Amino acid sequence: MDAANGYLTTNGIIIDDQNRRTMARALSAAIQRASLTLAKLARGEGQDLPEPQAIPFPEWPARAEQAKNDAKRGASDDSLSALVEHWWKEAKAAGRKQSTYESYRNTVAKLVGFLKHDQASSVTPHDIVRYKDHRLQSGASAKTVKDSDLAGLKTVFGWAVMNRRMSSNPAEGLTIKVGKSRKLRSKGFYDQEASAILKYARSFAAGREAPKLAAAKRWVPWLCAFTGARVGEMLQLRKEDVRREGKHWVVHVTPEAGPVKRDEARDVVLHPQIIEEGFLEFYENSKSGYIFIDPKAGDLGVRKAVKTARNKVNAFVREVVTDPNVDPSHGWRHRFKTVGIEQEVAMRVLDAIQGHAPRNASEDYGDVTITAKAKAIARFPNIKVG
Repeated sequence: MDAANGYLTTNGIIIDDQNRRTMARALSAAIQRASLTLAKLARGEGQDLPEPQAIPFPEWPARAEQAKNDAKRGASDDSLSALVEHWWKEAKAAGRKQSTYESYRNTVAKLVGFLKHDQASSVTPHDIVRYKDHRLQSGASAKTVKDSDLAGLKTVFGWAVMNRRMSSNPAEGLTIKVGKSRKLRSKGFYDQEASAILKYARSFAAGREAPKLAAAKRWVPWLCAFTGARVGEMLQLRKEDVRREGKHWVVHVTPEAGPVKRDEARDVVLHPQIIEEGFLEFYENSKSGYIFIDPKAGDLGVRKAVKTARNKVNAFVREVVTDPNVDPSHGWRHRFKTVGIEQEVAMRVLDAIQGHAPRNASEDYGDVTITAKAKAIARFPNIKVG
């Protein structure tokens, strides 16, 4: 195998593991024949031996010539880092999310660090297997390696193959079987947990924290409890995203404000209890723009501000609910769905309120109106907060 690897490396040839093994066997057989021939010659028995034949390998471009071709293309074009950027130019135009790009870029950066080179054409399937094993041994979960690392590499390398930048996808066909994790409790907050969180948020006294972060700790748990929205979606609310629609108050969740899964805006009717709690007074006293974060300019500034605030709000909730088997952020979304089912709210309406994808083609027909959402929200009982 070492001889085969040496020949391939010298000539800059990339092949898969199966062909590499085939070539190694051919080389081994050729070396064995050569050894027998040399032994006969050493014994003076070489008179009747046939003329030696070279191993019939195909002609390959010399390494120097390949280097010249790489230089013409631009050295950076053949790097792993460059592949991600080239892929992103197309993917961004096609509507892929910035967060996906950042995830894939981080994965490739980790691969480069592991391989100790940035040459895309030198990456083999065996390299990806070694990287996968390295990630697992380093503590990354099987789900993360499968759904983040391998998925990202397959996508970027697949794009490179389609665009004639690589001859094959070294990550193709590689996967990990992810076992089902044990479920020790409901994924949503229990009633007593929800009550405790909202009571804690109500009594929160701002210290040295920035005013908007203090406001987030006070109001985001309440908003999530009665909208079923993602924590990040509530953190990126702007003053203009809250409005009165007839007799209902509505929050507008929109990708114009920041990251929204599926990039689809939606309206959520506010529950009477959060209005009674005083959210509208807070809203009216807020300045224009983002009411819970102070992001720097641009999409990246918003994402960073949301991420920072989300981590702090989650840590705040963890002070109340310490059970690691319930997520301090997603626990609200699961609870909202559970309560909605208990109150016999139509699943399509629940999905529309929470921003979940349609379950079939028929659900793409017609709209779940604010009136329909208001009727659903009215079915949700108040949460007892002592």
